[in-house]
Amino acid sequence: MPTDDLLNCRMSGIDITDTLDFFERESALIQLDLVQPSWLIHTGGFKRNFIRTSVKRSFDIMVSIGLLVLSAPFMLLTALAILLEGGGRGPVFYSQQRVGRNGQCFNVHKFRSMKTDAEADGVARWAQKEDPRVTRVGTFIRKYRLDELPQLWNVLVGEMSLVGPRPERPEFVKELCQANPLYKERHRVCPGITGWAQLCYPYGASAEDSMSKLQYDLYYVKNHGLFLDAYTLIQTVEVVLFKKGSR
Repeated sequence: MPTDDLLNCRMSGIDITDTLDFFERESALIQLDLVQPSWLIHTGGFKRNFIRTSVKRSFDIMVSIGLLVLSAPFMLLTALAILLEGGGRGPVFYSQQRVGRNGQCFNVHKFRSMKTDAEADGVARWAQKEDPRVTRVGTFIRKYRLDELPQLWNVLVGEMSLVGPRPERPEFVKELCQANPLYKERHRVCPGITGWAQLCYPYGASAEDSMSKLQYDLYYVKNHGLFLDAYTLIQTVEVVLFKKGSR
């Protein structure tokens, strides 16, 4: 560490930027392999207060109610399509336990996009990009995120937020926390229907992808606010409808 040179720069009025702060500013992520406990303690962000929480919750309630009303016809058509494809057999909705804020488990709701025997052996599996378990209707509703619409109810009752780290299954959370203890820190905020990691990172569903997404999730936990939430929602709409803004 060139302490004397750095001190000379600082005393001469030149700003000194920490490596982690530089990567965070330029890449909108937190570089996991450089994180030190001292940086987490002294860095800015990670703010919690009543006003911040109330504004985010109010925003979630208002937008989720509006989206439930606007999406009602699409939800009805999706339910009918699932019923027709299954010949009236099999559930329309699919509920699965996920880990939410403060490590509390809840049931996330989706339109069923996989075959009813997708996990008949009871073994939890990561989803694949071209998963053979996905039905024809499931492929379409996943492409346009229609399968996620029932999660607006999770938002309305306070189990989820519109924007936040995507909730993961307890089996995978245990594995990922063992791989990196910082993984549990993403549970400091409510999980979201969409998130900064989903916007910035290509599709992936594996332990390795989860570690890469964690860099973006921690960035969100550190810097989340109404502006970042609104920006993420707008970019998500552009990605889904117009294939714009994806990276």
